[in-house]
Amino acid sequence: MGSLLRGVSGVRWGELRDATGAGAGGIPPLLSRIAYGDEDTARIAIDDLGDAVCALGFVVGEATAPTVPFLLELAGSPHVACKAELLDLLGSICRTDQWHSAAAATRDRKHDAGYQRQTGWEAASRAAVHAGRSVIGGVASSVRPEEATPARKLLQVMDGTPPFPKL
Repeated sequence: MGSLLRGVSGVRWGELRDATGAGAGGIPPLLSRIAYGDEDTARIAIDDLGDAVCALGFVVGEATAPTVPFLLELAGSPHVACKAELLDLLGSICRTDQWHSAAAATRDRKHDAGYQRQTGWEAASRAAVHAGRSVIGGVASSVRPEEATPARKLLQVMDGTPPFPKL
């Protein structure tokens, strides 16, 4: 895949499910289009990737956390278009708490195993975004306001979304 996204082939995408419940095998080509496509191609790929890793803007899946480091790599690369859209997607991932909210609202113990798995996806996804704080901070210090402003906004989101408590 070139110098960007070198580690994508190390993820077993075929064994993962995306946020819609479909196989995650389509994620690497979308990442590649973001990395190497023109601005229009990248924008469409980010939209499609958003559907796969953060469905409806608030539901993550099993493949979300493994995707986040690549989103951070792309956001930190000087030659990638659509950084604002990448940062917005990372913000949506960081804010998700659909599964944690559902688990907290139910007291039905027969659903605990499912919620534990899904809340684990949320916690891992949020932790992956937080792990990229230095990358996001670097973009926030850009002299280009179209990059710096969404990065600063994401840092504020991160500050307002601490790790999930144990359920």
